[in-house]
Amino acid sequence: MPFVELDTSLPAERLPPGLALTLCNATADILGKPAERVNVTVRSGLPMVLSGSAEPCAQLLVSSIGVVGTAEQNKQHSARFFDILTAQLGLGPERIVIRFFPLEPWQIGKNRTVMTFL
Repeated sequence: MPFVELDTSLPAERLPPGLALTLCNATADILGKPAERVNVTVRSGLPMVLSGSAEPCAQLLVSSIGVVGTAEQNKQHSARFFDILTAQLGLGPERIVIRFFPLEPWQIGKNRTVMTFL
């Protein structure tokens, strides 16, 4: 059950229509998970500073069970997410940062229990 959160200083009107769904489908493909399990949040127009600069930027947080736990996995994921983000947001890769967080099944609640028991 991947969670993807995109924070950007870009105003909402500069984001392509359907960006959340695009990120959902891209995440499913990149992480090898069904789109029905991917959760995406997009927050725009945020006051942000990246690398000491307030120029337009974005930060992506990707967390999931079992597929973002190693440097080798995340190196491959990073390249693919950067391809999507630079194309969709019109930002250079130096204005984007990605954070990966591995999750354990007991850390995600669903249907009145946790994923461990589903």
